[in-house]
This record gives sequence, structure tokens and C-alpha cells, in this order.
Amino acid sequence: MKKISYWYVVIIALGLLFVGFFPGYYYYKSKFNYNAVTVKGLAETDVMADLAIWEIKYVATGNDLMATKNNLEKQTDAILEFLHANNFSDNEIEFGGTETNDLMANPYRGNDPITSRFILTKTITLRSNQVNNVAATYTKSGDLISSGVVFENRYDSPISYFFTKLNDIKPQMLELATKNARQAALEFAKSSDSRVGKIHTANQGVFSILPRDNANAPESQQINKKVRVVATVEYFLE
Repeated sequence: MKKISYWYVVIIALGLLFVGFFPGYYYYKSKFNYNAVTVKGLAETDVMADLAIWEIKYVATGNDLMATKNNLEKQTDAILEFLHANNFSDNEIEFGGTETNDLMANPYRGNDPITSRFILTKTITLRSNQVNNVAATYTKSGDLISSGVVFENRYDSPISYFFTKLNDIKPQMLELATKNARQAALEFAKSSDSRVGKIHTANQGVFSILPRDNANAPESQQINKKVRVVATVEYFLE
């Protein structure tokens, strides 16, 4: 076995040293000379809901099942007539199933006499793009009481309003958010005696749909809404 030359080993060691040194050196220099600023740009726009969903839930009670069922059907006819009279079509109306509750079948009922054994509940769902008409018709729904309709008690609004055209306004909002972010970067650069360069990284953020007004109601129950997005952008500084 030949003896490895001392200088041969030294040359190899120096080569490995330079191979590791230069990439690390230039990486350090690039980081040392790296100047950037991260800013946020806000964009907001007011929109109006374009879809309304009204859940009309009503109840019939009685001791005779068939008579109670007939009562429920009369209420159904009255609600349909009311909706048609307010310019809603059958395509906007959906029928739910009938829920039946027999109080005599309840093993946990008390000893109090039962005045109405059967409770039948049904839901008609109005799904319409006539948002303002839905809201106006809802204010007149008390007229159905005169027709014998008994609404189920609930503590919130039976109507939900939705904005479904978010994709249509995303490009314009992102453009505005980016412009506002650049304006913030320009202000920062002015104070640091720098110039704003190209975008290094950008994050569009999450689009939020909020109530336009600070009313005592959740966003889903308000027709007027506000769409918001915050873009995070990192600019090179020169």
C-alpha cells in the first residue's frame, strides 16, 4: 500500500475548506445586505345580501290525530297563498317533513291531564334572491295569524341573509389592499431614507363578511354587510 503524500492531504483539506467557505460567505453577505419591510394593506367594501332563507315553522295541536293533521294542512295552504300573493314562485318554496309528537307516548310525562295529545310541526323554507321582498313580506307575516297559522316559538330571526358573490369582488379588493400596503411601505421608506422595490412575498389574508352596522343582531340576520380583507406584503428596500 502506497503511503499518501502529506501535501496531497493538505491540498484536499484546503479544497474542502474553500468549497464550504464561499457559499457560506455569500449567503452571509446576501443576508447582511437584505433589506425589506413587511406591511399590511386593508380593503373594505359594502355589499348587500343576494340570498335570503326564511324558515317558516308552524304547529298544530289536538287530541284527534287526523283532525290535527287537517289543521296543519290548512295552515300550509294559508302560508302558500300568502307567499304567492307576495310574488314568490313555487321554485323558491321548499317543503320539509312533518314532525309528530304524541305526548301520551312520552314515558317521562307528569300526572297533569293532557289537553292536546298530538303536536304536529312542519317547516316551509323560502329560498329567494328577492332579498328586500323577503324582508318586507316577513313584516306582514302577522297577517297569517288571522288565517289560523300558529308559528313555533323561537328566540332568533327565522330569516338568514347571505352574500354569495364574494369571488366576483375578490380581484378588485386584493388590488386595493395591495395598493394600500404599498402606500404604507412608501411611508416607511420615506422615514428610513430608502426606496421601495419589488414585492418579495405576499399573503392575501382571509376574506371576512361582517355586519355593516353595529346593530344588535348577528351578521347573518342583516341585509347590509361589509367585506374585509387584509393583505400582508413584504417589499424589498433599496
